[in-house]
Amino acid sequence: MTAESVEQPRWPVPPTDGYTVDDLFTLPDLPRHTELIDGSLIFVSPQRWFHFTAIDLLVSGLRSTIPSHLKVAREMTVVLDRRNGPEPDISIIKAEARRGPLQTRFEGDEVVMAVEVISPESESRDRHTKPHKYAAAGIRHFWLVDMVSPDSRPVIQVYELGETTGTYALTGIHHDRIKVDVPYPVDIDLTAIDEL
Repeated sequence: MTAESVEQPRWPVPPTDGYTVDDLFTLPDLPRHTELIDGSLIFVSPQRWFHFTAIDLLVSGLRSTIPSHLKVAREMTVVLDRRNGPEPDISIIKAEARRGPLQTRFEGDEVVMAVEVISPESESRDRHTKPHKYAAAGIRHFWLVDMVSPDSRPVIQVYELGETTGTYALTGIHHDRIKVDVPYPVDIDLTAIDEL
């Protein structure tokens, strides 16, 4: 067997100006949860137990008190502009943004809050790239969820968009319980992750 006889994977060649949101939704056979950041396709690695249980805990807690004019969505693309379609782990959206069961995306101006649960392979994107892009798109609230040892429980950093700066300002760090009044009253026992 020669090196030439081994079939090499055929990767798509990106366009000169990068991919667009239209490409994200029309390219065939993209893996689930592919994101578009600055015109580049980002493929997501397999989730860790902490990642999906933190999402489950927060989605359940957020839905328990959500007012009727808002909805909770998980792992849906948010179109920020022509070259950016990230997929927040959780989004709080305006109720009218939910248009039906075949919907695949929301527009940035329909999102009230984005939540990212940090994964090792996407830590820089979750901490720096995505919050910057969410703020630039005017998404008013952002939560960053991290796992803290030794108990492997979530710690949530809560941010709010500054009116004059257009950037996020840290408004609180929550360890065992998150109790906030914005974007609506939320009270979640973070230690309950141990039961999931």
